[in-house]
Parts: sequence; structure tokens; C-alpha cells
Amino acid sequence: MKTISFYKTSSGKCPVEGYLDSLTDNQVTKIAWVLKLVRELDVVPSKYFKKLINTEDIWEIRVDAGKDTFRLLGFFHGKELIILTNSFQKKSQKTPANEIRLAEKRKKDFLSRR
Repeated sequence: MKTISFYKTSSGKCPVEGYLDSLTDNQVTKIAWVLKLVRELDVVPSKYFKKLINTEDIWEIRVDAGKDTFRLLGFFHGKELIILTNSFQKKSQKTPANEIRLAEKRKKDFLSRR
């Protein structure tokens, strides 16, 4: 079973947690359900979890909640620990480049503090 943690800044702020706090209970419930799948399944369907190509090993958790689409980006630290760095509501086909860059920046920051 994998472990999922949220990235924290050097000052202790948790961007993903802050974002989730802004969502409705139904949206958070669906996100929590998908996170549970990612955590518990050995092979997660790509509908919910996939590696983004042309990135520095950034993975995307994909959540459809009604007509809303959410993405949580992160990376593996070791084989079983996933660190989620940022989250957003997806409004276009492609994952925004600025969100990928933010995930890569936070990954570097996380690893530099270990």
C-alpha cells in the first residue's frame, strides 16, 4: 500500500490542504475516494493516476466530480510514498504548463530539505 502526503513549504504551509478546504463536501469526498484508490491499488487505472510525459517524474491524480474536473500533481519519494505538491480545477484539455512547473519546483524544494 502506498502512502500519500501533502507537500509543505519551509514555513509549514500546505497548499494542497488549503485548496481542498475551498471545495464543497461532495467534491472533497470524490477526491478522497480517488486518493484511496491510488493508495490501495497495486495497479491504478490511468483514468485516475498517470505519469505526465516530458516532466521531471511528475504524476497526476485525476478526479471527475460531476461536471468538475480536478487534478492533483505530485511525485514518488521512494517506491511507496507519494508527495502531492499542488492541485487545481482543470478547465482545458492539457494540463497547464505553469502547474507542472510549480510541481517540479516544489519537488526540488522538498528534496533539497531532506
